[in-house]
Amino acid sequence: MIALYKKEISVFFSSIIGYLIIGLFLFINSLILWHDISDINILDNAYANMDSLFSIAPLIFLVFIPAVSMRVFAEEFNTGTIETLMTKPITAFNIVLAKYLAVLSLILISIIPTIIYVVSIYFLGEIIGNLDLASIVGSYIGLILLSSIFSAISVYASSLSSNQIVAFILAIIICSFFYFGLDLLSQVPLLLSVDLIIQKIGISFHYNMLSKGLIKLSDFVYFISVSLLFIKLTEGVIKSRNS
Repeated sequence: MIALYKKEISVFFSSIIGYLIIGLFLFINSLILWHDISDINILDNAYANMDSLFSIAPLIFLVFIPAVSMRVFAEEFNTGTIETLMTKPITAFNIVLAKYLAVLSLILISIIPTIIYVVSIYFLGEIIGNLDLASIVGSYIGLILLSSIFSAISVYASSLSSNQIVAFILAIIICSFFYFGLDLLSQVPLLLSVDLIIQKIGISFHYNMLSKGLIKLSDFVYFISVSLLFIKLTEGVIKSRNS
């Protein structure tokens, strides 16, 4: 499993595309946060906080993570190398887990440079160091957990098709449903009696709680459970498509 994990990481960084994807992610973040092209840029709002980053990050991740993940299984099925992979002394679950952890690692590598924003804002405040650290830490935890679910969903979507573009689109649709769709569904008049239950099934409810610095065990359980669910679903798809 470790060998497969290392292989996936090396494949991503073996071409300039991997660096371009990460660079583009950081560039878009910087452009929105620090340039006057957006209404939520830090300088115009005159508040030394990271709220802007954590409000736009899910939207960027909705495209960024599917783009990183779309090839992990789609390419294997397209080239036929999945059959060779399945004959190796490694279980289907470990194959999925290795690819999932590789994708998640790449996302975490992309998040790490954003700490520069925290350092910058630390010194930008009228009072140096006047930051809501609890909220920032909670938001980063939420961002990492959000990445874990989006990565699991995107890897699952990649297992459904041999076409990377189809896998990319499917991942965006499923991630959007869990992040936005369930919230919208909870507002349907016929479902108002169970609106809170529907909201709690969605990602944004738990992500928003963590972004406020409210770190609860239930939120961790939710993110880990949904991630494991999609990892197991991917395992099922891999077995069925290769049987």
